[in-house]
Amino acid sequence: MVANSPTFFHHFQSDITALPKPQVFTFPFCYEPDELSKIAAEELQAYLEKQQDFTHNFGLQKMEGSAIGKMFGVLVVENEDGQMGYLAACSGKLAGTNQHTYFVPPIFDMLIKESFFLREEEQINALNRKIETLEGSPDFPALLQQLKETQQQADEELRTYRLHMKEEKTKRKKIRTESKEILSVAEYRLLETDLIKQSYRDQHEYAVLKSKWKGQLESIEILIQDRQQEIESLKSSRKLKSAALQQRLFEQYQFLNAREETKNVLAIFAESKQPIPPAGAGECAAPKLLQYAYQHQLKPICMAEFWWGVSPSSEVRKHKNFYPACKSKCEPILSHMLKGLQVAPNPMRINPAFGRTFDIIHEDHDIIVINKPSEFLSVPGIHITDSVYTRILEQYPEVSGPVIIHRLDMSTSGILLVAKHKDAHQFIQQQFIQHTIIKRYTAILDGLVNLKNGLINLPLRVDLDDRPRQVVCYKFGKPAQTKFEVLTHDSGLTRIHFFPLTGRTHQLRVHAAHHLGLHTPILGDDLYGQRANRLHLHAGHIQFVHPRTGKLTTFTAEDPF
Repeated sequence: MVANSPTFFHHFQSDITALPKPQVFTFPFCYEPDELSKIAAEELQAYLEKQQDFTHNFGLQKMEGSAIGKMFGVLVVENEDGQMGYLAACSGKLAGTNQHTYFVPPIFDMLIKESFFLREEEQINALNRKIETLEGSPDFPALLQQLKETQQQADEELRTYRLHMKEEKTKRKKIRTESKEILSVAEYRLLETDLIKQSYRDQHEYAVLKSKWKGQLESIEILIQDRQQEIESLKSSRKLKSAALQQRLFEQYQFLNAREETKNVLAIFAESKQPIPPAGAGECAAPKLLQYAYQHQLKPICMAEFWWGVSPSSEVRKHKNFYPACKSKCEPILSHMLKGLQVAPNPMRINPAFGRTFDIIHEDHDIIVINKPSEFLSVPGIHITDSVYTRILEQYPEVSGPVIIHRLDMSTSGILLVAKHKDAHQFIQQQFIQHTIIKRYTAILDGLVNLKNGLINLPLRVDLDDRPRQVVCYKFGKPAQTKFEVLTHDSGLTRIHFFPLTGRTHQLRVHAAHHLGLHTPILGDDLYGQRANRLHLHAGHIQFVHPRTGKLTTFTAEDPF
């Protein structure tokens, strides 16, 4: 390193003199890494393979402890002398610390010795231990059991005494009836007075018994309430301390941008209509890299992020694959930090269907069957309205009803059914709901699958931190099932048929890529695999009952790859 380079400025080991410098900075949420970023990533990966600076179980070799993969990032920068180099960072902490010789530091290091975070965290942990001790104490369940048993005893004894009172009342009534005929008026009055006294005595004894049990129950309830109040008081204190600590942490996260403007994390997320930033906001690689560059007068040129290690249990992450920045945590922060840089346009705002059209392979009074090309929306999106739906309405102004019966991902090509009227839409959609429609997709997988056929059963839900990406989730996911049949292998690729039994978002893409599925992504899958000329997934066959004829109807569309 040269004398005027910051500590974490890494000079390229490779010769980059022939490589052009990008004219615009990487759009971090959808990108193809440029050559400079790829070289920087390769050099970082070489370091990770040989380094002895830290010990972390990435799951790439046998080690003690749980295997945890990590996202790493590289930021190619230019220093004030015009020299090109790169910075490196890891998302979150690594090997239990934020301080490393190769990676830029975090925006704020809450793990440094004697930091307010560690002090406050220890106080909160102490409260947690007290709460756990009180809630786990054996005498508390014993008190609850004692209350239950005492209540049962009280109920039983009071019930028994009420039966006794009822029997005594019946006896007294019988005595009155029988005595009225044989006793004189004076004698009967004396008897009546005695019977009334007996009734009062029974009522008094019941009241005494009831009071006795009430006192016993209240004494136990007081002990239970005291314990519960103590626990609730500790929880309330914990909540206040946690909120105060979180607020103080938020105040430490101040983010720079290329205009030398600073904005804290609360203000950034307030602008994005998220009053409370998500946990870990600002701890990802991209914000760390840009912050360090701005602080040390390094001009950001381009960047890339890749996964290193085993895939998480729910997400699809491939070792060494490049991935975009996450949206829930990073999008608001990077939107601020990139101000002042000339950033590549958002590809998601560019209409990929401009100047293109689709083929109509069948049309009748009820339906239109379309062969949709890849990179063509089925329905209008957030930023782009051009779609099969809008084109159909333009071409067929007489069409009414919901029109689109089902959808294909923008990147998926193949057969798409369109209804000309509401009745046809409802008739066919009901078949989708009842899973009676047979669909077959053809895909090329980016690797070899040794199985011949099978069933993938992995429940899916949206990744709340990174929409529209889907994750496998057995707790909250919706059922998703896919049958498959391997067709051929060629040049390290696998041609396969998919038969989806359900219709979840990205179902085939996740079932192919996830390590609990086929562990082999579809070729060209930029979300769960690696980008190529296109997503090699085609809906080539569909069979359903026609809404007018009531007969099974089949359509096919030849694979375009």
